[in-house]
Amino acid sequence: MENSVTLIATAAMGLEAIVAKEVKALGYEDVTVENGRVLFTADVSAIPRANLWLRTADRVKLLVGRFKATSFDELFESTKALPWEQFITEDGEFPVVGKSVKSKLYSVPDCQSIVKKAIVERLKQKYGIASWLKESGAFYRVEIALHKDEALLTIDTSGSGLHKRGYRVGQGEAPLKETLAAALVQVTNWHPDLPFVDPFCGSGTIAIEAALIGQNIAPGFNREFASEDWGFIPQEVWDQAFQEAEDMANYDQPLNITGSDINPKLIEIAKQNAMEAGLGDLVTWKQMQMQDFMPKQENGYLVSNPPYGERMGERQEVEDMYRDLGTIMKDHPSWSVYILTSHESFEKLYGQKATKKRKLFNGFIKTDYYQYFGKHVK
Repeated sequence: MENSVTLIATAAMGLEAIVAKEVKALGYEDVTVENGRVLFTADVSAIPRANLWLRTADRVKLLVGRFKATSFDELFESTKALPWEQFITEDGEFPVVGKSVKSKLYSVPDCQSIVKKAIVERLKQKYGIASWLKESGAFYRVEIALHKDEALLTIDTSGSGLHKRGYRVGQGEAPLKETLAAALVQVTNWHPDLPFVDPFCGSGTIAIEAALIGQNIAPGFNREFASEDWGFIPQEVWDQAFQEAEDMANYDQPLNITGSDINPKLIEIAKQNAMEAGLGDLVTWKQMQMQDFMPKQENGYLVSNPPYGERMGERQEVEDMYRDLGTIMKDHPSWSVYILTSHESFEKLYGQKATKKRKLFNGFIKTDYYQYFGKHVK
């Protein structure tokens, strides 16, 4: 097959530009940003590298084809015309999943069935098989996504979503996705030489992602990917990608990262998660209430996803917390503060208008990321 592939890094709404920046940082320049995804063309080595390194993308998908489809015949013929044999082996297992938005072909089960049939016909023809396909080999999850009558056919290279880093042994009630936590850190201009604090750390995700970023540890280093079993990606390409990740890690970089929370159980979970991430004692964990937080150094960064006060009875407590945080940080103007919350009165309660705001989704919750840039002391 040709060595060049087109990949799609899927992204949560609001994170597309951050994902695109990461893709470019890996050295890929042919990058297109669309709603919810970033497309780029590269050689096959980009599949392991993107899966290992992209901190803020949800998945990496291989684009097989893109075409207009307003009838089932059109969908079948256009799907069959695509070079599936370049990717799926003779014994490959390929379930088809699907979705359809604002399209004439709105029946997802029918679309899945037609795509499956078209791929089967193509593979039987190319491999010279008269009976049925065994589907006992490597796993290729095919997706048919229809939007405004445009069909997008992809194969998922990741397997589990990229937010599943493999270190989370426990979590709190409303855990922050690892990809979003990484994005919250990436948006800042924090440098690993500076103090970093999360005073509402929960199970520790933001602090752990900051530590991985601080030591340049590839977020996918501790997990497996569906495409590791694919025949068209040579094993040596995977070996090189993992070796690159090992070589690029800066395990000697000292870090000053602290995660604190009022709940002692969550602090224990955070410690376990950090150990599982291979960080050992690199992050300091403290059981304390936010009101006792007192920065001791200059030019630090506070990055947090505090409670939003969306439950009955919690709102007043949360609002008092925001006020207290604003009062504490007022005395530390050299610190930069980044807060993710859905509370629309946050700035008023904090007592200061944010330097910058960014709209993000935490799951299905609309939030704002309030950014206060510190006046750094030299």
